[in-house]
Amino acid sequence: MQIFVDADACPVVGIIETIAEKYNIPTTLLCDTNHILYSNYSEVIVVGAGADAVADAGADAGADAVDYKLISICHKGDIVVSQDYGVAAMALGKGAYAMRC
Repeated sequence: MQIFVDADACPVVGIIETIAEKYNIPTTLLCDTNHILYSNYSEVIVVGAGADAVADAGADAGADAVDYKLISICHKGDIVVSQDYGVAAMALGKGAYAMRC
């Protein structure tokens, strides 16, 4: 199990990281180049920057690029945290758990 956070506008990233670290759950924060995040615990993926921009050349220009990247890397049993009901629906479709932040 891993936690994936659509972190562009998530107001509870700090709380998620505190709980994840307490229970030793790997956590990944995803954001676009307009919302650069830093973390001492979580992996941070900036969609549209560096090697990621090359890997996602067709997807990084859109407003939903972070959403599509998150869904492409989550798996059954993972936890997806987002304010976007579309992301939640896609996560549930993959067998992940969805939580609203």
